[in-house]
Amino acid sequence: MVVTNTDYDKTSFVNNVKILTMKEYKYTINGKKYEVEIGDIVENIASVKVNGEEFKVEMEKEPEPEKKKVVVKPAAAQPQAPKAAAPQAAAGAVNTANAIKAPLPGVVTEVKVAVGDEVKAGDTVVVLEAMKMANNLNTEKAGKVTAVLVNVGDSVMEDTPLVVVE
Repeated sequence: MVVTNTDYDKTSFVNNVKILTMKEYKYTINGKKYEVEIGDIVENIASVKVNGEEFKVEMEKEPEPEKKKVVVKPAAAQPQAPKAAAPQAAAGAVNTANAIKAPLPGVVTEVKVAVGDEVKAGDTVVVLEAMKMANNLNTEKAGKVTAVLVNVGDSVMEDTPLVVVE
């Protein structure tokens, strides 16, 4: 097979639609010569001449690029305690100035205290999984737990109040 390509490529736009004009190709297939002239291409319809005979050719549209879907997986595959209907205290009715806050975004994997519990400085009150690591969040002072603002499985952002100790 011998292929000779004479390429006249002109591009124009009509009503913001790209129109390609005039490409000529010469092919010899099994000893038979073909002169192919591709005329205007409007959207996906091309005007094509093969050895002087005109055709309207519908081209396949390019597939839309696939958009990647974001899949959120649970942070831990450990069995979780039954989730309470709501945290043990409403965030709006609590003074969160004394709250132990999330140091970084993560998922609460364990709450080790309940409202009314007495804690000492250094006691772990919440376990937060962040960046595939379990982080024990400890109290900085002794006191009484007055509010638990999260449940196991909750996703939290940095500086989210978790437990209030007064």
